[in-house]
Amino acid sequence: MSTALEDIRETLGVYFDALYFCDVDRLQNVFHPAAVYATPDEAPFLHRTMTEYFPIVAARQSGASRNEVRRDHIEAIDIATDNIALARVQCTIGTGDFLDFLTLVRVDGKWRIIAKVFKFIEQKQ
Repeated sequence: MSTALEDIRETLGVYFDALYFCDVDRLQNVFHPAAVYATPDEAPFLHRTMTEYFPIVAARQSGASRNEVRRDHIEAIDIATDNIALARVQCTIGTGDFLDFLTLVRVDGKWRIIAKVFKFIEQKQ
């Protein structure tokens, strides 16, 4: 029997793979359909639904197709209750590094991302 931490780590692994391969099917597997995607870094404040976000990912050239080195990693996971958690992760998309705050909920026994709030960290050359 797996633990909540193991299940969340597995969900985050699929999330990283989905971004690296620009795989919308994998994203749909880890995001709750009602999830929020947002960043305060853009003006006006950027907020998207999954219906708006998924086509953007699908249109990207994947890091995998460019043989980019993966620099995704989990910084912290805070399990608040048996069905709410917060993960702080970093990943690279193209030439940019991002810090993601992912709120996860456990619905029907499965951990899914309900909110992604991110911060652009650094542009790589």
